[in-house]
Amino acid sequence: MREVLANRAYAQLFSAQVVALVGTGLLTVALGLLAYDVAGADAGVVLGIALTIKMVAYVGVAPVVSALTSRVPRKALLVTADVVRALVALSLPFVTEVWQVYALVFVLQSASATFTPAFQAIIPEVLPDERQYTRALSLSRLAYDLEALVSPALAAALLTVVTFHELFVGTVVGFVASALLVLATALPARVAAAPSSFVDRLTRGVRVFWRERELRALLALDLAVAAPTAMVIVNTVVLVQGDLGRAQTDVALLLATYGAGSMLVALAVPRVLDRIPDRPVMLAGAAVVALGLVAAAAAQTLPDAVAWPTLVAVWVVLGAGNAGILTAGPRLIRRAASLDERPAAFAAQFSLSHACYLVTYPLAGVLGAAIGLPTTALVLAGIAALGLALATVTWRMRVPAQV
Repeated sequence: MREVLANRAYAQLFSAQVVALVGTGLLTVALGLLAYDVAGADAGVVLGIALTIKMVAYVGVAPVVSALTSRVPRKALLVTADVVRALVALSLPFVTEVWQVYALVFVLQSASATFTPAFQAIIPEVLPDERQYTRALSLSRLAYDLEALVSPALAAALLTVVTFHELFVGTVVGFVASALLVLATALPARVAAAPSSFVDRLTRGVRVFWRERELRALLALDLAVAAPTAMVIVNTVVLVQGDLGRAQTDVALLLATYGAGSMLVALAVPRVLDRIPDRPVMLAGAAVVALGLVAAAAAQTLPDAVAWPTLVAVWVVLGAGNAGILTAGPRLIRRAASLDERPAAFAAQFSLSHACYLVTYPLAGVLGAAIGLPTTALVLAGIAALGLALATVTWRMRVPAQV
């Protein structure tokens, strides 16, 4: 990892990612408290709608912005997105109506849908060597997982001395710091693309995915990732406190074990991919999460004393399986898309992967309430297995031509 961070441009971009993630984590906590302050007992409804707005923005905005900004200098694009996010965070403490929360969340997440794919498309140019790029993907995965652990703890510590309104200041600081780091980074010049229509630019990423079988397989694997993620994000609290009757701290513990599994695999994946092709690694990850969801269903039928440690182990496995797919996935886009196609391809991946979440998140919640969590886990296991099957069929090994 040190050799990657020795690259000054990448080190600055990675630092920008980290501080922005911490700011986003503080925002997540503050937004929940703001929702309760504005809506009281209806805070859960407000947050649920806000999450839906986030996903809709991710799915709909990313390809549109990518098409509209195809000739905008990338540094200006990233900095503008950070500034917009900072301004939204600065505005949130002054919200008094629920509709204002929804409007600001849409603007904020639209800016994130602008920043993230553009940022992802730059990294392969900053690190053209695939071995180094893979290690950068590992660091990025670690950053996401650590943020999920550190930000809530940091927010809890800050809330002992400030109100939740001041947490938004921390978010502003994170986004401003990210913008300054991007400004200080020497980015590769954007490759000049041939003139094309807006519709051509809008659909370019999807067409790249349709053209390349590895990327069609990646889309199927996005579905496999979305299934366990929905089970973990939507149903962990219900499972721990509702079904098992355990303390709130155990909710955090179970979520932490999921993150720990992800981090362990993210650390190992670069060395594994030095020796093994992407296909078996990613398909194995999908198989692991499908089987893990079956195990999650089975664990819930065990006595509580056995169910809890079993679920802890299963959540580690789910995090590990997802990390095997998520860490390696961008390598496929890097190889399949040309330099001028990469921004659109990464935007398409961002949009299409979140479209999968837009299906599995509400499904996990509705089914969990209607038919119980064990059966819901089995349904999600079926979805993960479907993603695995589609990816396996689509992404067949190339057979060398006979001479």
